[in-house]
Amino acid sequence: MKKILVPCDFSDCSIEAFKFAVDLVAQSQGEVFVLKVIDLPVVYESTFGMPPYVLNQGFMKELDDDAKTNFIKMIEKYGKKFPFAEFTVIHGPTTPIIREFIEDKKIDLVVMGTHGATGMKEFFVGSNTEKIVRFSKVPVFSIKKAVPMTSIKNIVFPTLLELDQSDLVGKIKVLQNFFKAKLHILVVNTPSNFRTHEEQKLAMEEYVRHYGFENYTSNIRNDTYFESDSILRFTTEVQADMIAMGTHARKGIAHFLNGSTAEDVVNHVNCPIWTSPIRR
Repeated sequence: MKKILVPCDFSDCSIEAFKFAVDLVAQSQGEVFVLKVIDLPVVYESTFGMPPYVLNQGFMKELDDDAKTNFIKMIEKYGKKFPFAEFTVIHGPTTPIIREFIEDKKIDLVVMGTHGATGMKEFFVGSNTEKIVRFSKVPVFSIKKAVPMTSIKNIVFPTLLELDQSDLVGKIKVLQNFFKAKLHILVVNTPSNFRTHEEQKLAMEEYVRHYGFENYTSNIRNDTYFESDSILRFTTEVQADMIAMGTHARKGIAHFLNGSTAEDVVNHVNCPIWTSPIRR
């Protein structure tokens, strides 16, 4: 966690993400990149069907200056314990710009604030954070409220007990060690992923042995349909401080039909959630 990106629109939740990132980087001795994306609508001259034109330069400069002012205020209030954060303003579509920035700057971790998404917005649109969780090639922390690093002592790790995820499990172990936390390994039985309790128990034992987990608990839960509901209930049950899980980064019609458990959890959980793409 040496290069941490905080996409920031200076809303309350994005400031919470910045506060969390500052604490992270103070412990990891890395650097913070703060990115403000100004996503302007395309403007057409409607009378004659003219192509889109650029808004006047004075207005664009005003937006840039306003962003820089907000950044300075945020640094003065929340960033004093960390001596420097690089600030960038880019005009363009939010999600593609963030993804390009991650690649260009070789970012290790993204920390994003989220309001969550509910109802039809969740079903059809989702949030920018949800989209980054889906498409990012690096781990993402989704934050509603910043918490002290020392308060993270119990991490829930939902899994399907697959034995070809060494990359993901390796990152989970690094995360667990970073926070010096107990890991609560969780598998959820659903109709689409069903095993008897005895089968799940044996699979869990093999999973733990295969990856050599330490300082953990093994947990099996059943749910009639939604895996995400069981994850949220279990998180409350064990009073976990964080959730860490992999995402399959489904796209297009596959995402529309199958959804994403990770994105569902991001939209509804209150504690920090860490997600990472699953590479087999």
